[in-house]
Amino acid sequence: MKQQDDLYDVVVIGGGPAGLTAGLYLARARYRVMILEKEDFGGQINITNEVVNYPGIARTDGRALTETMRQQAEDFGAEFMAADATGLDVAGDIKTVHTNRGDLKTFGILVASGANPRKIGFEGEAEYAGRGVSYCATCDGEFFNGQEVIVVGGGFSAAEESVFLTKYASKVTILVRDDDFTCDASVSNEAKNDPNIEIHYNTELKSVSAGEGGLVSAVFHNHQTGEDTEWTPTKSKNFGVFVFAGYVPQTEILKGVVDLDEYGYVITHGYLETTAAGVYAAGDLREKNLRQVVTAVSDGAVAGVELERYAKDLSEKTGLVPPRPTSSNYEKREAEEARKAANSGTSPAPVSSSSSDAGAAAQSGRAKISGFFDDAIRKQLDVVFGRMSQPLVLELSLDKTKLSQELKGFIDELVGLSGGKLSAVVAPDSADTEGDEDAEGRAKFDAAEVMPMARPCVRLCKVGGDGGVEPTGLAFHGVPSGHEFNSFVLALYNAAGPGQKVDDDTQQRIDALDADGGSTDVMVLVSLTCTMCPTTVLSSQRIAADNPKVRAEAYDISHFPELQKQYGAMSVPCIVVNKTAADGTTTQKVEFGKKSVPQMLDLIDEA
Repeated sequence: MKQQDDLYDVVVIGGGPAGLTAGLYLARARYRVMILEKEDFGGQINITNEVVNYPGIARTDGRALTETMRQQAEDFGAEFMAADATGLDVAGDIKTVHTNRGDLKTFGILVASGANPRKIGFEGEAEYAGRGVSYCATCDGEFFNGQEVIVVGGGFSAAEESVFLTKYASKVTILVRDDDFTCDASVSNEAKNDPNIEIHYNTELKSVSAGEGGLVSAVFHNHQTGEDTEWTPTKSKNFGVFVFAGYVPQTEILKGVVDLDEYGYVITHGYLETTAAGVYAAGDLREKNLRQVVTAVSDGAVAGVELERYAKDLSEKTGLVPPRPTSSNYEKREAEEARKAANSGTSPAPVSSSSSDAGAAAQSGRAKISGFFDDAIRKQLDVVFGRMSQPLVLELSLDKTKLSQELKGFIDELVGLSGGKLSAVVAPDSADTEGDEDAEGRAKFDAAEVMPMARPCVRLCKVGGDGGVEPTGLAFHGVPSGHEFNSFVLALYNAAGPGQKVDDDTQQRIDALDADGGSTDVMVLVSLTCTMCPTTVLSSQRIAADNPKVRAEAYDISHFPELQKQYGAMSVPCIVVNKTAADGTTTQKVEFGKKSVPQMLDLIDEA
């Protein structure tokens, strides 16, 4: 048998529950597996605010659940790559997965790329997307506080998210196209019994119209009677629309490679094999009658075990062996615990129920090292700081609000953990807000300006040749915590170098931006509860880190309602691209939704 270093046993396309589970099973069995994800590891479940039907876990949220899955797969030795699979060559024993970051050679392929929310085509859907029409209750529900909302759909998501939206909305109206919900009664009954929810059956949304402040009216169509009814909110001036009408399978890469059904879903057989040898499918993209996280995990386990067998057979047939993992973080921890137990002459004993609360409290006390960062986060930060090739200066622009005090405490603590890689200074302009503040000490700003100076703000800067501070073009307005913490830490890494790798084509596009002497400013309006925002912030700031003519700044919209009003943003992320040509002329483009680096480059090119 000959080892081939560039070979994998299995390449998994898609980092959602199905792909992560398959990766966990394969890596635990000591097979070399690469998991590709073009956007955000975790998949669609990340945007689910509450998961209560996953066996063994009473209550959690989608991102926490999938982050545990990802960590388990990584602990067993799975490899990960942020990349977009662009094509497959499946002929022969050694297959090729083409990506925007290069080609991967593998025995087997698992496609678990999932599905994206379906747009239903009512009049005004595209026009008002992000300005009243949304597809994510967790991300955008807070923008409709005190307003009425319409929910379109009759499945699990529509029923569950309608109940969630009652936390914000004064009233929720659900439009179900059939004569009842299509999900389990245990789920739909909660919506049916909620006094703040009204349900219209056999009804579709035909159109929405906008006026002052946002959406003001809608037309409902009853396909049983053929009647159209104009609807206006009674408890608010404006309203929002949330669409939960199913998903579109992400199977473009498989067209002409494996058999698909008439709706584009992959046709699989008993062990999730497709019509192409060595190509398997799992999760929401395959033909099946229930699409839930628990069925995706089941698919991943079945496909993972079958691919173990397939990779073993192909290895024996070809005489080739990938460089498989010989140990894992999990095994190292187990060995270390066993060593400690042996040295102490004892073996670990279970904690009694009477002492579990005290033990948990003690553990919590040990893990907590500060107001912002626990021990687990500190370890992750140590890795990032250790890889930074140069120090950074974090420049703070503050006002007299509690939020500014919070940002200063956050940054001071981060600097203290950095081992000298970070330092912090307060910008001179922080003293210039006297007389230009409101009663709460909040500094005023002009929301119409390009990249307005909304305080508090932290700017990432390098140390210049003269010892001065040189801005990198990356900044965050507010406190970069919540879902934005990871994107902020990666911004530090990208600004200091060496930064996250991108493929050669993407790098050339970044370098070529504004080569004619112009400049680009990208504002990203975010919410710290939004699961789609970090990818978009990271993409814009990854570009700005490598091109000095590009600035990319994120704004926590909850603290700057002036910006929400300025751009009519009722959904996040809201991306505002301002381009200035060499002759001084300016153009602006506003768009909504998650963007990868290539997609952000496309948006900048279009502006």
